[in-house]
Amino acid sequence: MVRRSGRRPGNQDTRQSILEAARSTFAEKGYDNASIRAIAASAEVDPALVHHYFGTKEKLFLATMNAPINPGELIPQALDGPREQAGERLVRMALTVWDSPAGTAALAVFRSALSNEWTARLLREFVVTQILRRAIGELVTDPAEAPMRSALVATQIAGILVPRYVLRIEPLASADPEILVAALGPNVQRFLADPLPGVFG
Repeated sequence: MVRRSGRRPGNQDTRQSILEAARSTFAEKGYDNASIRAIAASAEVDPALVHHYFGTKEKLFLATMNAPINPGELIPQALDGPREQAGERLVRMALTVWDSPAGTAALAVFRSALSNEWTARLLREFVVTQILRRAIGELVTDPAEAPMRSALVATQIAGILVPRYVLRIEPLASADPEILVAALGPNVQRFLADPLPGVFG
């Protein structure tokens, strides 16, 4: 069987080469505009090898982020329940993840994003496409409002993650998670579903 020139066969370095190419492609083009074909071309492998090692583009993206969680599994759990309590559930989900061992890996990525533009781009794509889009898309009735509502929700979630886990500001750092859910949940719910005069219409 004759191998096509310019294509690297599968070997122990192939997976890492694909990951490096994927990180650059996702950071440069964004998740939506990056394709398996473009990533394969950058890694000089056949697209079939990308699918062999990682399956889907989504799974490849999660691998490039070394994501400690799979939002595709967690978000549906947070959305399962009364819509009027979705804000509380989203805050609770974020705190549960960051209070778990997965939070250590998430914190490392977050800190890296503060000083590295490429990591910041990847983290932004991860938050927008894998978390906010999944959650807000199911909860916001007007698609035209979804991007702004998503960004406003992000201000609340990031607004508790930074002082609690990065800066370790008390009493937030040691507060019972349910206190924070009670404090922030209504704000998130408002950004999800309430009329926002001056923002829309």
